Amino acid sequence: MPLSADQRRELERRLLEERERATSELGRLGRRFAETEQDADGDLSTYPFHPADQGTDEFDRQLDSAEETRVSRELSEIDAALERLYERPERFGLDERTGAEIPFERLALIPWARRRVDAPDAG
Repeated sequence: MPLSADQRRELERRLLEERERATSELGRLGRRFAETEQDADGDLSTYPFHPADQGTDEFDRQLDSAEETRVSRELSEIDAALERLYERPERFGLDERTGAEIPFERLALIPWARRRVDAPDAG
């Protein structure tokens, strides 16, 4: 059974909330990255480039970069889901490859889902 208007409104609300969360997270990560680039406080020694400090700073930058990439991808998925919802609401919630309905329970958890869990992989 296709999604009801109430279900679509609920998913739109969730997508907008998740978009706000992801946007805020990207802003936080951007500020943190800028801070680690210029932060020299808390060094382990008086040497300007202590290897332990450099290693820790590099590790933190890599973690932040990986998280920023993950959140950016998630935001892209959310934006694509909102676009699908607004452009063709009657098709929202259908598996993009098979056309089968994605269960509302899955969409309630991951409103930007494009595929059913049990959908066969193509290719």
